Amino acid sequence: MRFPRILLALGSLLLGAVCARAQTSESALTSLDPAAARAFELEVLRKVADLTLVPPRLNTSPLPEYDYDQLDYGMTIGIARTPAGRLWAAWVAGGDSPLAFMVAATSDDDGATWSKPRLVIDSQAKHLPIPRSVIVGNLWTDPLGRLWFFFDQTMNHFDGRGGLWAAVCENPDAEKPVWSAPRRLWHGSALNKPIVLSTGEWMLPVQLLQNNGIGPFAQANLFPELDPYRGANVFVSSNQGATWERRGHVVLPNPNWHEHMVVERKDGSLWLLARTSKGLMQSTSADRGKTWSEPSAPPGLNHPVARFHLRKLASGRVLLVKHGDTTDTHEGRSKLKAFLSEDDGLTWKGGLMLDERKGISYPDGFQAPDGTLYISYDRNRSSDGEILLARFTEAEVLSGTLTHPNSKLQILISRPLKKKEPKPAKR
Repeated sequence: MRFPRILLALGSLLLGAVCARAQTSESALTSLDPAAARAFELEVLRKVADLTLVPPRLNTSPLPEYDYDQLDYGMTIGIARTPAGRLWAAWVAGGDSPLAFMVAATSDDDGATWSKPRLVIDSQAKHLPIPRSVIVGNLWTDPLGRLWFFFDQTMNHFDGRGGLWAAVCENPDAEKPVWSAPRRLWHGSALNKPIVLSTGEWMLPVQLLQNNGIGPFAQANLFPELDPYRGANVFVSSNQGATWERRGHVVLPNPNWHEHMVVERKDGSLWLLARTSKGLMQSTSADRGKTWSEPSAPPGLNHPVARFHLRKLASGRVLLVKHGDTTDTHEGRSKLKAFLSEDDGLTWKGGLMLDERKGISYPDGFQAPDGTLYISYDRNRSSDGEILLARFTEAEVLSGTLTHPNSKLQILISRPLKKKEPKPAKR
């Protein structure tokens, strides 16, 4: 169990903080009344959370430490295409847990074969009192051809504040891509890509979870000043990513990992779809994201508590990738299927089964300049740990079958190869 270890580590940190203060003696600490003792504990715990403000490091030479034979977990994060056609895919290793870190690999043959890990963001460190994880993020190629890597850094899965960071690569097709130093954009995290609005603005969905944290942070409420901003936020850049400003947010009922996505409708309004513990919820904005309607259940969309994918395509159609044979049914995290809407999500057509197996989840994707659709997802994260790719067309979504020679399903991006230690026999 990790939680007792965390408590011991925090106790050691408390003691160390006391000793580091010349003006604080052991006798002063032992004489604290309960209220003062609790205030001191929260002060130190806030210092622990501040460890996420230390800039993370991008490891561009991760081998052999992070080769596939050293990895034992796989949860997909995102996939993107660069101007020359290189594919970048990123996923979480270490676990959907405080031990998480991120790995990225590339393909120069349209996904047929993939490199070994060539970029790792791992903020774990043995000297830290509790784990510092990198667990939420995505890849995005902006209209200028630059590759963005959005990722979070948080203590112990979520410390109540987290932190959204971004690094940018100007030469993502080069033999040795060069990344900018990571820049902290705000709190929270971003699991899904920005969209480009008809105004030319870039809009990024940013989630700041509607809880105080996980583990030792859950009851602490270290960041009450952030409570007015908790929910499904949208950030906007009007200067090609030089700066990002928060525009508005939606507070969701039955909150979970929001994982929200936004599309701009034909009339210029925005449609937001988000994950909650009771299924999907929607909201709309008529003022470019400043204010949002009261959340409601989207008619005809039934989905498990899991990530989905929603994106406006060049044709004007909206792509939805979800679990289930139909848009209004599902059987848990199985049967990943693509649908299209020609009326901004009011009704849906077609249905291309991308993967009918159980244990599949977390679709993310993009549309290539030639119209081809790419969706990455994972399968059996803890056992198989596979990161997979589907490549298909809009026509195939409408017909429900693959017909194009370049289309293919269940393409393997990565698989962890570390041998799992056998569990000790029960006595």
